[in-house]
Parts: sequence; C-alpha cells; structure tokens
Amino acid sequence: MKMTEENSLERLNVTMEDVNALIKKKEEIEEQIKAYYDVLEDQGVGVEGPLVDAEGYPRADVNLYQIRTARHNISCLQNDHKAIMVEIEEALHKLHAREKAKREHDQAEATEEPMEQQVTLPPPFARVDTVTEGSPASAAGLRIGDEVIEFGSVNTKNFQNLQNIASVVQHSEGVALRVAVVRAGQKVQVNLTPQRWSGRGLLGCNIVPVQR
Repeated sequence: MKMTEENSLERLNVTMEDVNALIKKKEEIEEQIKAYYDVLEDQGVGVEGPLVDAEGYPRADVNLYQIRTARHNISCLQNDHKAIMVEIEEALHKLHAREKAKREHDQAEATEEPMEQQVTLPPPFARVDTVTEGSPASAAGLRIGDEVIEFGSVNTKNFQNLQNIASVVQHSEGVALRVAVVRAGQKVQVNLTPQRWSGRGLLGCNIVPVQR
C-alpha cells in the first residue's frame, strides 16, 4: 500500500517552482505580444488594418515589413500563449493532486502506526489498591489504579482468586516476576521482585480482585 502511494506521488512530481516558472514564461510571452501590438499601433494599422491603398497598391505611408513581421509574430506568440496556459492548468492540477495525495499518504501513515501498535488487551483480573513508598512494588514502578492482566504465571485465563497471586509471591522471594498492567489504556510491563523490606509482606502493595 505504501509503495503504491509513493509511486503515485512520484508520478505527480510537480512543484510550485515549476508552476511559477511556467507563469513567468507566460508573462514574458504577454510582454512580447504587447510590444508587437505597440508597433502596429504606432503604424496606425492594428492587426486587421489594410496594407494597400484604395487603388490596390502597397501603402507608402507605413512600414510594411515591420507590420507584417509584427502580425506574424503576434500570431505565433498567441499560439505559444495558448499552449503555455494549457501547461499551467495541467501543472496546477498535478500540484493540487500531489498535495491531496501527500495529505492522504501522511494521514494513512499517521493512522497506520497506532493500528499496528494497537493490541487487544485481555481484561484485568485484579487492581492495585495501594502502593507503599519505598516498597518493592514502588521500586518496580507499580501505581495505584494499575489493572493487572499478568502476575508471574497468573493471567486472566487461569486466575481464580487472590490466593493464586499470594502463592506465586511466596514461592518467588528474591526472584523477579513479570507483571503486566493496563495503565491509561496502555499495556505497561514491570519486573517486581518479592523481598523483605522495612514494611509488611514481600510486596508493599495491596491488590484487590476486579469483578468480572
């Protein structure tokens, strides 16, 4: 999907500098056309004015070569002007399409990352009710309100009651346990080592079951 979007951006490889260059070229053509119109105006004939007198002879009061050259160049430049206007229109279309494709590409990437990272979390079976300062639980980074989805070998599927957690703690003194919790909608993993400390128990936190 990403490759397709990037290839489409390459095909629309038109920048604002390209558009500005075309606009500058258009303005130069318009200046040249105006200059040739000024020549015809000075001669008093314009684009359609006759170059022969009433008897059908070439007019002697005007510069015929200069007029014919100006008229020819105006015709050519007007064709060039039409062509450059088509180029500008196409370039603007491509530029707008590129900007739209880039916005969609950026939005797709922005939404893809969270979707790739998003994992369906299992429902919690317990919640951290209190955490005592200076305890193993505090040192591990547990916080009040953390919802437990994994505590060592205990998980959502095999949890029955708090005795399951107590048994794991008693048999794991001095051994780091992997504890996974849900905090603010995100999965957080900590290493908790049950051990003796200045307070009661081996953890220094209170865990209560979550009604399911």
